Amino acid sequence: MAQSASAAPVLDKKKSIILGLIGLAVIVLIFVRVIPQIGSYADAVTALEDMTLGALVCIVVSVVAYLAIYGLPFMAATPGLSYWHSQQLNQAAFAISNGVPAGGAFGLGVQYAMLASYDVTPVASTAAISAVGVWSIFVTLGLPILGVGAIQLSGKAATSYVWPAVLGLLILVLMIGGFALVMRSEAIARWLGRLGDRILNPLLRRFGQGRHVDLVPATLKFRTDIVGLVVRRWAAITAAQLGVSLSQFAIFYMALRGVEGWGSVGTSLLVAFGGFAVAQIGLMIPITPGGLGTVDAVMIALLTGMGVSDGAATAADLVWRAASFVPQITIGVIALITWSRRAARTLAARDARRAEGEATA
Repeated sequence: MAQSASAAPVLDKKKSIILGLIGLAVIVLIFVRVIPQIGSYADAVTALEDMTLGALVCIVVSVVAYLAIYGLPFMAATPGLSYWHSQQLNQAAFAISNGVPAGGAFGLGVQYAMLASYDVTPVASTAAISAVGVWSIFVTLGLPILGVGAIQLSGKAATSYVWPAVLGLLILVLMIGGFALVMRSEAIARWLGRLGDRILNPLLRRFGQGRHVDLVPATLKFRTDIVGLVVRRWAAITAAQLGVSLSQFAIFYMALRGVEGWGSVGTSLLVAFGGFAVAQIGLMIPITPGGLGTVDAVMIALLTGMGVSDGAATAADLVWRAASFVPQITIGVIALITWSRRAARTLAARDARRAEGEATA
């Protein structure tokens, strides 16, 4: 559950280094060993060299649209937050989470600090961060289900992906159902917290060195913080999160059609979306930042399995990854630097006003 601003997580340097090295090793293994077995870097280079200026323009336009839409989720989840503050917040959090080893917890702390500097209350900050996080998980689990449907509609065989999709659908239904029950009433939220205790505590006693958890207070706090926001703004949050995912797919599709050549028949929209969407399940494997490597390997394997050439699939993935990561990391670092300078000036001004008030009193 979300933490209060006063209890923002602290980055564990030793753990971060270890996890970072593990993640780096996995990324190297995937790009050096796995992807060459399912794709072709040589063919990818050839496909990229043949890309036209028009194709590059399409990719650039799709990247700009994606970056613009990426600023919407926190604006939707935080009443009164301006678009530019929302953009600054989300881009900075992306840069930390995807650029710092095991930076998720540190990024969460920065989100709280940034919202506080925008005069957002701790309760509203917790609600916004929780809602954006929960909806991101919903979309990540829902996309592979839609992807299997798209593959089926395209006429390609989707039999081997049905069971993972069924499992994803089951998890998604359970999560949405549990979330809805928590929102419905305090009594149900309390009951679910106790149910979680009964399930987790025996496992923790057996495998967690005798640890014990009490989920009831956390569940009730989560409900109290988020229920009003969800009731009022669930549609806007849903639209914003879907917009982020679909605009990222647009980058990938423009890259794929660009390396194939717009003048050719090329890969259908349904096949491209199916491969992209099913591969997003790799985001749920928290080994590498942003599913780097895991998503790529799954996506290339899916596309080549559905008839896309090795070179086109590999080139499109590399272009998509570079186009969606490099500009965003750069913008995120700039956003973090500009915010930290502004926050320092704001804090200094507040301290000066406080000192002046105390002197006057």
